[in-house]
Amino acid sequence: MSVAGTRLTKQKSLILDLILGTKCHPTADWVYQEARQHIPDISLGTVYRNLNALANQGLIREMNYAGSSSRYDGDVSQHYHFTCQSCGNVFDLPLEAFTMIDNLVEEQEGHSVEAHRLEFYGTCKTCKIEEKQ
Repeated sequence: MSVAGTRLTKQKSLILDLILGTKCHPTADWVYQEARQHIPDISLGTVYRNLNALANQGLIREMNYAGSSSRYDGDVSQHYHFTCQSCGNVFDLPLEAFTMIDNLVEEQEGHSVEAHRLEFYGTCKTCKIEEKQ
């Protein structure tokens, strides 16, 4: 099987399925632990190589955060994320993309914007409830 002209190996296919099958925005370590349940001899290096290849092919999105491990997202559409600073979970936000920001940058600065990334940080609703108890 191939995707966009690139061979989809058993390992790459499994890793893609794991990313597409979760909403938790996993780290490479999470993917590695899950993949080992299906392919016990898979290496962490193989997981990293395949995550990079899938991200380069545009099949998944790598989310880089300064000072922490990258996370991966199977939803490659333009959308925003909320990161809870208490529990560390990352959530998709069902907000429509603010293309007016792109237009503003183009009009005021003269740059040609292809995409933008907007992230929110704070305390998720679950942690807020736990803090009150």
